[in-house]
Amino acid sequence: MRLPLRLIVGPMVLALMATTASHAEPSTAQREACTPDVWRLCSGEIPNVTRITACLRREKARLSPDCRAVFNASSRPRSAGL
Repeated sequence: MRLPLRLIVGPMVLALMATTASHAEPSTAQREACTPDVWRLCSGEIPNVTRITACLRREKARLSPDCRAVFNASSRPRSAGL
C-alpha cells in the first residue's frame, strides 16, 4: 500500500523546519510557507531532510517571500529576554 504524498511530505517538512529554527517548534504557518518551495525547488531531495535543507539554503534567492522569512528568522540571534 502506498501512502499519499501529503502524508510523507508533511512530516518531512516538520523535520526540516525543526532543523532550521533554533530550539523552536515549527508552526503550521512555517511548514505551510516552505512546503511549496520544497516541491518546486528541491523535490529531488525528498525524503532526505539534510539535503532538502541544504537545497533550500542554496536556493534562498528563489524562495517564496514567506519561506525566505522563515529562514531569515531562524538565522537571527535571539535576545536574552526571548
